Amino acid sequence: MVTVPLYEAKAELLKTLGHPARIRVLELLSERDHAVHELLAEIGLEPSNLSQHLAVLRHAGLVHQSRSGGEVVYALLIPETRELLLAARSVLRNLLTDRDALKNELGPADEATR
Repeated sequence: MVTVPLYEAKAELLKTLGHPARIRVLELLSERDHAVHELLAEIGLEPSNLSQHLAVLRHAGLVHQSRSGGEVVYALLIPETRELLLAARSVLRNLLTDRDALKNELGPADEATR
């Protein structure tokens, strides 16, 4: 069995998360389980497109599906996914704060010639 270096496994995970629709699905599922029709209403994708994104998330082992009363319901398989999404939010907040601080330090655009 060939082992993959940890940094490569992390890169694959981040690639899996690298689409806005998949992030939104995971955000919704971090709140509660959702039936497919609920995900469609929230995300606004064509059913076949959503199905492809759900398949990617299933293949990665992040979500699982079950049947409940004739509906297909999705749930997070790994609860820590919510923490990962919150960490990404925190990183973005810090990046924006750093950029705002840099903008303030640079001053107005008309001062560029000084």
